[in-house]
Amino acid sequence: MSRNPAAAFALPSAAGTRRQGIALFFCALVGFACYDAFCKWMLREIPAPLMNLTRYISVSTIALAWLLQAGDLRLWRTPCKGRLFVRGLMLGIVATCFMGALVTMPLAEATAIYFTAPLMMVALSPALLGESVGRAQWGAVLAGFAGMLLIVRPGGDLPWFGTMLMVVSAVCYAMFQLLTRQLAGHVSGAVMYAWTALVCLLLTGIPALLMLPGTLPAWPVLLLMMAGGACSGAAQLLLLAAFRRVAASTLAPLNYFQLLLAVLISTFVFRRPPDGIALAGIGLIMLSGGYLAWRGRPMSSSKPSHA
Repeated sequence: MSRNPAAAFALPSAAGTRRQGIALFFCALVGFACYDAFCKWMLREIPAPLMNLTRYISVSTIALAWLLQAGDLRLWRTPCKGRLFVRGLMLGIVATCFMGALVTMPLAEATAIYFTAPLMMVALSPALLGESVGRAQWGAVLAGFAGMLLIVRPGGDLPWFGTMLMVVSAVCYAMFQLLTRQLAGHVSGAVMYAWTALVCLLLTGIPALLMLPGTLPAWPVLLLMMAGGACSGAAQLLLLAAFRRVAASTLAPLNYFQLLLAVLISTFVFRRPPDGIALAGIGLIMLSGGYLAWRGRPMSSSKPSHA
């Protein structure tokens, strides 16, 4: 890997093609959707803190391997350490809240609320990044938030605590992405990945160790959980590889393919299809986010595992 801090974000490389980048991006989204479904399934018997701990043990192992390949383990000498720590802290909160919400929430509705994060990122960008947002973009943001209200409408059957956890998760993910934009070009991809993995391991590991069940799952189950975490970490690497080949403005609208997958998995695997009003809300979120991505507003340039 190049030592140039901007190397992880170079667009596009001579070795990469647009078609390869899009294929890698879709593979990453499938990986994220499958991991979310895997967590939803496992959380029937496994505590959420333990799921997060096994995930970030696996992700931290991948991060260490990447740092070794890059040839620099001196994370303490990294510039922007404060922002890197806060960025990791934001993702750790995302992981904790998202996993906790999945215990009680249907997968489709939980994922839809999480996907309001790009809308929140646009809403926060004037105050935090000094960027201007036009009336059309504000209209798209408001339409997306209206879609979220259709999903969590009063009188609906979504658990209020799980819903609040997902809203916190979306807000923190928006902050995570804003910090990612600030750090891009100043810190290498390997270092940013490692800082995030280690901070998340610390943040999710403490509650996991304090809330360990009396009897741990059998070792084959623990290995399966670790393998799931490794797949999640690998999906993040696929995402970074996609963005080295294709511009973010091209890939951002395709993010909502994962939301479609979540609806399909929730419907056909967990037998919890969204009702008509919730589907309308999901559609509004997808259209609003797609419009903002098409207009080139600040959108997610990566989807770090929440997870």
